[in-house]
Amino acid sequence: MPQKINLKKFSFLVYGLGSTGNSVIKYFKKKKIHNFSVWDDNIKLRKKFKSYNTLNLKKRLKDVDYIVLSPGISFKKTTYKKNLKKFKKKIITDIDLLYLSNQNFKSIVVTGSNGKSTTCKIIAHLLKKNSFNVALGGNIGTPILDLKIKKNTFFVIEASSFQLYHSKFIRPNYAILLNITNDHLDWHGSMQAYREAKLKIFNLQKKNDFALVNHNLKKILKRKKFLSKLILVKLKDYKRVKEKIKNIYLQSNINDENMNFVYTIAKLLKIDNKSFIKSMNSFLGLKHRYEIFLKKKGITFINDSKATSFHAAKLALINSKNIYWILGGSPKEKDKINLNSINKNIIQSYIIGKNISFFKKSLNKKIKYFIAKNLSRAILRALKDIKLSKKINSTILLSPGAASFDQFKNFENRGNEFKRLSKLYVKKYF
Repeated sequence: MPQKINLKKFSFLVYGLGSTGNSVIKYFKKKKIHNFSVWDDNIKLRKKFKSYNTLNLKKRLKDVDYIVLSPGISFKKTTYKKNLKKFKKKIITDIDLLYLSNQNFKSIVVTGSNGKSTTCKIIAHLLKKNSFNVALGGNIGTPILDLKIKKNTFFVIEASSFQLYHSKFIRPNYAILLNITNDHLDWHGSMQAYREAKLKIFNLQKKNDFALVNHNLKKILKRKKFLSKLILVKLKDYKRVKEKIKNIYLQSNINDENMNFVYTIAKLLKIDNKSFIKSMNSFLGLKHRYEIFLKKKGITFINDSKATSFHAAKLALINSKNIYWILGGSPKEKDKINLNSINKNIIQSYIIGKNISFFKKSLNKKIKYFIAKNLSRAILRALKDIKLSKKINSTILLSPGAASFDQFKNFENRGNEFKRLSKLYVKKYF
């Protein structure tokens, strides 16, 4: 772990005043760190922090010791990108502050293109059920500095590629890299830059730490030197206990990759199989991730709104049958899907959002589609098609394969609207 420092001896600029920036400000106030100022390109947000406002941004960037940058801020899009790039070496994250100001904790940090939130949630549940003092935060929703930091806390941290790109002091006791697929290339600029950001999770680990990596990523690890203990995680070990787990959410193959890592962590922390199985049987699952929320007249409704890439959507498509698939939104740059192995599972698709042509091209005439444009029309048309077909055991699946920002505030908003409309409309048709 990096050496603990006295943050009161340094000066800071908090750049970005969203949830992360606000949590940093609260943390500084709590720790009585007074030498900080704030900035956001949005003047309305700046006005909320008048007493901490930076009047001369360029001078402040030059003068401060550290710039605490919010993870969503891109060098490509921010107004002052040239100034930020000039002082790139000063940029740190809220997660860095955790490591710099505390020593009495252990951490499991999880990254990857898909499955981060699910894996973090399951690991946190496992540890709590086995009497660990656990705090769960990071990219999963709760800013890491908003969590209560107690002695001997075990932090389970979801780290995005944005956070890792700027991180300089993160050093997990257990670092997990689940997978790497095309994602956030508009932010990082290239697949190589995106991959390098993910691999930073291992940079500061020492010989007593553990690096858990998907065995399918062996090729990209050739030039990577690990001081920590490298474990290539495979499915065979988890398969031995999977059949004993009775939790419906974990029985499908959709969570196998995540569970491989969870089981490996359990072994490293000396949690025996009996306790592991018992813990997994009580896990409730994540909202908006393959969430079976309604079954009516032979129709299963699944909310997989968190599937914001084709790779994530494919996992849901593999694990369902007789699918009426709702997809669309803001696609990821260079995202592709191979439908050859799953088109037999899909009866009809319904394209929503403002990027119709992208999804029509992606389906490539292999899947029948209806241009619904919005969620309401997609659900109504799917229900009509099911009623006409008289098929038994059909699935209406929202697994968009895209971000939600073209029509919704976020994927949670999209998923909640899907659930609300589904419950409303199914009463009219059945």
